[in-house]
Amino acid sequence: MSVPELPLHWLTPVQQFLHYLRNERGYSKQTLQTYQQQLEKLAHAFVQHADTAAQGWFALTDKQVQRQLLQFRKENLSARSLALAASTLRSFYRYAQQMGLTETNPAQYLKLPKASKTLPKQLEIEQLTQLMSFDSSEDILACRDKAMLELFYSSGLRLAELVAINLPDLNLPEAQVRVTGKGNKTRLLPIGAMALHALKAWLAQRPALLSPELPTADQQALFLSIERQRISPRQVRERVLHWAKQQGLGQHLHPHMLRHSFASHLLQSSGDLRGVQELLGHANLSTTQVYTHLDFQHLAKVYDSAHPRARKK
Repeated sequence: MSVPELPLHWLTPVQQFLHYLRNERGYSKQTLQTYQQQLEKLAHAFVQHADTAAQGWFALTDKQVQRQLLQFRKENLSARSLALAASTLRSFYRYAQQMGLTETNPAQYLKLPKASKTLPKQLEIEQLTQLMSFDSSEDILACRDKAMLELFYSSGLRLAELVAINLPDLNLPEAQVRVTGKGNKTRLLPIGAMALHALKAWLAQRPALLSPELPTADQQALFLSIERQRISPRQVRERVLHWAKQQGLGQHLHPHMLRHSFASHLLQSSGDLRGVQELLGHANLSTTQVYTHLDFQHLAKVYDSAHPRARKK
């Protein structure tokens, strides 16, 4: 069943907002897609109600917005999804106020159920060693995959950052890689010895997957697929899953877990929250602070096993 098109007085402000985020704020394609999905879902919901259908975004009241989110809650939308919808609305209306399209922000004081805080999952160091221990000398895809896995964990990369890396972004003599993160912000990251070794092995093999028909923008892509194109996020996820099963990890592994593991292990060994924030490319320290919970769990285990007054009699 196809979704009906939105009336222009609902659709046009969304398109203008997305254009602003893309061209003025430099938001990533993935973030823009999330905003678009959230706003179009909300717009379709408002259009279905007689008292809001003809109004458009800038005639909605806080009560009408609150009512719609409560309806989503009754439809079993999670607290986290509700929070995302509310956050999107607040950003949209702040933009509208800035542009002089409205004087009010009906999403400013929304009351929502609290989302439960889930700590990011991570791998233990022994599990990472097990994951990376496959032989990559005889297989070009294994050689490429080991370089990807090592770089993920070595530098704490996001999936989108890894697939976007080009050859000029690498500085192997200085063991550094330049990546472009959220908000189109770049940062320079160190590359560990194991990742450096794996990257050099892959770069020696890479020409075998390079096609002259590859678009100019992708000729310099660091990681290529078997189809001789820049590797896609979906393909990377599939290969990470493949090696988790192949190496007997016994758990569902996704690329972001390697980033979580990097952050947690680095924080446990250094205690430098600000440094980890910079390496991860987090705009706010509060985003990085989730790893302090992981660090505390680790310390609590050490305390329980080692402190003489923590042992049960």
